[in-house]
Amino acid sequence: MLSSLELIKRYRAGDTNAADQPKWLTYIVSAEERIVNFERIQSIQELAQANPVLDYVERTLHVLDGLALSFWKKDLLEEVLIWSEVAKGGTSRDRFKWQEAGIHLSVHNLGSAQLFKLDKGDISDKSTVIHTLIYTHGLIGQTIRGEVPFKEHAPLIHLMKDNLLTADELRGLLLPLNQCIIAGVSEELWHSVRNEVESMIEQIVSDSLKKEPAIKDRLARLRGNTIQKGENFDAEYGKLLEEVPLEALTSFMDGRTLWFVEAALQEFSLEQMVKVFLIIQFSMNQADSIQHISFEPLMNTMYYDYKGSKKVNVYKKRMIEKYLGELAWIDLMKDPRESSLKFKSDAMWGNAHLKHLMDRKPQLPDTIFFNFQFSSAAEKLIEFCVEVEKSPLYEKAVLLLFDLFELRRDAYDRFHNEEEYLATMNQTADYKMMMLDYVVGERVVDIGPGGGVMLDLIEQYLPDKHPIGIDISSNVIEALERKKQLEGHRWDVMKGDALDLKQYVEPGSIDTVIFSSILHELYSYIPFGGKKFNHATVAAALRSAFDVLAPGGRIVIRDGIMTEPVEQKRTIRFLQEGTMGWLQRYAKDFAGRSIEYEVVAVDEVIMPVNDAMEFLYTYTWGEEAYVHEVQEQFGYFTPSEFTAFILDTLGNEAKIVENKHFLQEGYTDALADKVRIMDQDGNAVPLPDSTCLIVIEK
Repeated sequence: MLSSLELIKRYRAGDTNAADQPKWLTYIVSAEERIVNFERIQSIQELAQANPVLDYVERTLHVLDGLALSFWKKDLLEEVLIWSEVAKGGTSRDRFKWQEAGIHLSVHNLGSAQLFKLDKGDISDKSTVIHTLIYTHGLIGQTIRGEVPFKEHAPLIHLMKDNLLTADELRGLLLPLNQCIIAGVSEELWHSVRNEVESMIEQIVSDSLKKEPAIKDRLARLRGNTIQKGENFDAEYGKLLEEVPLEALTSFMDGRTLWFVEAALQEFSLEQMVKVFLIIQFSMNQADSIQHISFEPLMNTMYYDYKGSKKVNVYKKRMIEKYLGELAWIDLMKDPRESSLKFKSDAMWGNAHLKHLMDRKPQLPDTIFFNFQFSSAAEKLIEFCVEVEKSPLYEKAVLLLFDLFELRRDAYDRFHNEEEYLATMNQTADYKMMMLDYVVGERVVDIGPGGGVMLDLIEQYLPDKHPIGIDISSNVIEALERKKQLEGHRWDVMKGDALDLKQYVEPGSIDTVIFSSILHELYSYIPFGGKKFNHATVAAALRSAFDVLAPGGRIVIRDGIMTEPVEQKRTIRFLQEGTMGWLQRYAKDFAGRSIEYEVVAVDEVIMPVNDAMEFLYTYTWGEEAYVHEVQEQFGYFTPSEFTAFILDTLGNEAKIVENKHFLQEGYTDALADKVRIMDQDGNAVPLPDSTCLIVIEK
């Protein structure tokens, strides 16, 4: 076993005698800050409970220990690995002293090389090689990712030119070193990039890294993770070229390192990333010799823990997106002296609650730190939104955030668990299949497509149709665009308002409009005429769909239905402890209408049948969905009311060609061990119908 691994093993066993501890280990284990790339962790809580730098160094050493290398290579590489992360360590006092001494703690490979040199003091050939390998530690992988330009590898070439290493010796060190560095993150990652690493090493040892890659290639590398998640990079880059001259990007990126850029900006679009680059370019003094641009502060603010997992702070993301969307390309590419943006040296244009920040440190004249700065009010409101994510206060908090940043109040996003919601929606394919029988014509619009299951079904079973998904939620559209790119679908999606479809599609050009379990959400969430839970919202949606239908076209509705006669009551006996508390909380929190119930026993109530069903729908979904379901009214018409409402809203041009209702499968089984449903005489009765299927023809 490597001697360094023995030292770490002793330290972990409790042998922490500082007198026997080498400097590199002292620095790493005394770290009072947690400096780590957020891409490499699953939960932010990990940072409080462990030393991720020590863990990573130990993993790299284990990889080295398992390699079949000559003694001199293994000995030299061990020294490189134990020192390459020390700039992330040290106590707060150490780090202050290091900064005062000019140690570059924000560019960790450079800072670590400086600390190594400070400790060793000698200038032997071996120390020079180790210093250079620490200085260039990780740069091959970061060049592959687009963060580091080719010129940063020049010190490696000088090792050959200065006759400290032959080309074969350098190659023989770089390959195992990079295997340790990358496999220390993930063996899978190493296997996926090994060929690229070997290719870059060959370019280094042959001194052929003369010309920097084209802007498109470097941007594509910076978008690697995003492309893997489904971004259509070529299409987005093509749009970009229509707005931005290439030279504007070249002058920004040429020769500069972009630290933590992908970790900070991968959740944003290519257009938004480039706008950030141009903001920085716009803000820099032309006389400045800026070498490093660090996005570490932005990365650190863009994530938080949700249910124990790291999540992007989508509240901040949405506000930053709006901020960037309001910046015009023409202003970003002007000379700052001519721009209407009123350049300031520290924080520049913005609104009262959000600015971007360009931070400079006197001791680091070659580095800029980029971040977005929220006002105290905005930070506290975002904190509040995070805190109440499982509370009925959540929606009110989000609307306050919308108001603060002047976002549309109807642009409803399930901010914090959109992925789970979309996955749940994708499990409802069987229920949606029945709607395919009623689709006519070629162009089919799916309102509120959720996870895209209806779009997939139309594409699979009705190949002559052209499906189009329209949703008001940015989250949904982004997820569907990625899904389309990754899975090669031919359907299209667009962000749009279901209440005004003629803004997005030509009137008379659509053959079928589908409302699959979405009208009740419009009814519940969209203010119309100054209030939610308004039948006028449903009327507006139906008229909007009818306006874009061609003659003979259809509206297909699958949604909640109320039972009639509405005055009938049901007795509910709760079979699980705590359900009465659930009902009491639900009756207080339900936003749609007043929920009535009469307690007749410790675990038994009598309720109007439709109040009972609204409660049971939410109870079936469980605690996780409560915050949303308590805001939604699933049934808003009885069958006869719905029929009359449609004909009254759409007039003589509308013909109802199908009108049926049924109990959606699953509710009976889901509630079997939770409640017993009876009439007022105590007789067991089945659940009433929950869902309607209505088809309207123009």
